[in-house]
Amino acid sequence: MIDLHTHTIFSDGELLPFELIRRAHAAGYRAIAITDHVDASNIGHAIGGIVRAVSKIRGLVPMDIIAGAEITHAPPELIRELVKEARGLGAELVVVHGETITEPVAEGTNRAAIQAGADILAHPGLITTEDILLAKEKGVALEITSRKGHSLANGYIARAAVKFGVPIVINTDSHGPGDLITRDMASRILRAAGIEEGRIESVFETSSMLVDKALRRINA
Repeated sequence: MIDLHTHTIFSDGELLPFELIRRAHAAGYRAIAITDHVDASNIGHAIGGIVRAVSKIRGLVPMDIIAGAEITHAPPELIRELVKEARGLGAELVVVHGETITEPVAEGTNRAAIQAGADILAHPGLITTEDILLAKEKGVALEITSRKGHSLANGYIARAAVKFGVPIVINTDSHGPGDLITRDMASRILRAAGIEEGRIESVFETSSMLVDKALRRINA
């Protein structure tokens, strides 16, 4: 399993980074990104803590570990600035909290995230065709999620992504140990969202490519 959207005590998760990493490894994960919620108030503290933790443990656990961030509920006008700031602080992968149908995310967030060059647009809800095409142009991956509530739009996102050839990933948006899933469960969720069996491997390949891209940022 490659999971590029998880949370720790640096935002609203239950676990320290080391424990989340340990539990993910025990669950058979090949790679994980720690992407705690950030806005202008905590971006330095959260990313700084994640980067410190990841730099200490990287190489001591046989899996790829990525320091990231999820920009959350930011006004669309600030998203580009926050994506840039997150990268400058050491975030190797940037997720933006998309326009999920279960929360009052500001309209225009999806487009702002794509235009800002985020790596992943998380749970983008009823994303418009225009924004889907922009995501394809910019190479921004759309997320299929196992997270309760946010997953209600999985089918819509899957159909649109397949129709227009947009890269998709599957993540857990984990906030606690019970949220972690196996690769087999990820495959089941993708099938339930309407992804044909023959396309499932390409979803995992997209996640793998994002891991490689993040690792190249480390060595740049």
